[in-house]
Amino acid sequence: MMIKIGIVDDHPLIIHGILQMLMGFPIQIVFTVGSGKELKKELNAGNFPEILLLDIELPDISGISISEELRQDFPDVQVIALSNHDEPVYVRKMFRSGAKGYVLKGTQQQGLIDAIQTVKDGGQFIDQEIKDIILKQAIQGRNAVINAKLTKRELEILTHIANELSNLEIADKLFLSVRTIESHRHSLNQKLNIKTTAGLVKEAYLRGLI
Repeated sequence: MMIKIGIVDDHPLIIHGILQMLMGFPIQIVFTVGSGKELKKELNAGNFPEILLLDIELPDISGISISEELRQDFPDVQVIALSNHDEPVYVRKMFRSGAKGYVLKGTQQQGLIDAIQTVKDGGQFIDQEIKDIILKQAIQGRNAVINAKLTKRELEILTHIANELSNLEIADKLFLSVRTIESHRHSLNQKLNIKTTAGLVKEAYLRGLI
């Protein structure tokens, strides 16, 4: 039985490469587009793929946002993320948004076919290279979390930081002073050995703290 596939990527060479890899397999290409706007146009016209190969970094919208919208509006369309990023933080974000698979753009033909078939059969797929990275970081992170010894309040503030709240917004939400929030942030930076907010959030995801 033919599997209906849609491809969203703003690099024509990537799309061409994917099409070449899919040749000879029982796959029907429903559409290839280069932006979120074009994708919505296809879906609104009734062109529904069973599986959408989705670049997570498009010029007009993030793959995360698209995946979330599809989960709400087109739940029968299963998303497999296409990415150059092998950091687990991106994988977690995509799966939380509703994606069913995550494949690196440099994957071999069999990896892509395995991803499509696994998701088609109702499973989830993660590129083997990323699995190895996640396993390594999970082992390292387990010891790091123990050593970090974050307090309940610090974990709470860390979650709000990850949700992009400012110090003032966090202070208002927790009924604390801005100075207290700043003190907790400093403590988090010290314990996790991080200097920037972006680095703090990334490290928290990698360690499984949020």
